[in-house]
Amino acid sequence: MTDFIKVTDDLGREVNIPFPPNRIISAVPSTTEFLFDLGLEGKVISRTKFCRYPKGKIEKLPNIGGPKNLFVDKINLLNPDLILVNEEENNKAQVEALMEDFPVYVSKVRNYQEALQNILNTGKITGVEPKAFEITNKIRAGFAKIPKSTKPIKVLYLIWRNPFMGVGKNSFINSMLEMCGFENILPDPQERYPNLTAEEIKELNPELVLLSSEPYPFEEANIKEIRDILPFATIELVDGEMFSWYESHMLQAADYFINLIKKIKAE
Repeated sequence: MTDFIKVTDDLGREVNIPFPPNRIISAVPSTTEFLFDLGLEGKVISRTKFCRYPKGKIEKLPNIGGPKNLFVDKINLLNPDLILVNEEENNKAQVEALMEDFPVYVSKVRNYQEALQNILNTGKITGVEPKAFEITNKIRAGFAKIPKSTKPIKVLYLIWRNPFMGVGKNSFINSMLEMCGFENILPDPQERYPNLTAEEIKELNPELVLLSSEPYPFEEANIKEIRDILPFATIELVDGEMFSWYESHMLQAADYFINLIKKIKAE
């Protein structure tokens, strides 16, 4: 007889999950990496086309499409006993369709504390809570080493061009900016990911512009484009994974942020 655990996901839905689940699908690249870090390699039965880690292992799993364009028929054939999705990363209609046939746990992560809680929640529902506690403790220790800023640097974080798209304050990326001692220059309230014209960027007049590697892959050539708009701002290319992957990737993020802060202050 299969045991079940009843939990409430981040949308307030009650979900009955076979415990411990043995056939797990993650529809979010950061979550897939996290499941491996939790020691659940043998239970992860698929990957999205954007899953990158752990290299050498992830490639062997069947591809279920992109987070916003899942191969639902393929997921049905895989017959998972737990599907992990995110309210921002995944397509709502597809998620709701999967809910009709499988236990689907939806996460919602907008800040540092919610990210840590999500790690613990995932550890609990997959039967590896002690490992999840270990990971959160390591993340806390790493982030505690980030130097505190007495005067926050006013920053604009861009994730897209044509049109330019920035990151608003009600987002996980914003929380990471705050942890670095940066102040998001976009006004509050504001769209989470507003489109911006060159003139609007000029009016915002940030001290620092961070050009993310994802979802738009900003490169060195894009720096001149921003420099023409903001001739006196500091402009840096940054690893978008470090600012937006909200699970075990955070183990790497603290050291990355410390080095980024040092580089910016030296310029």
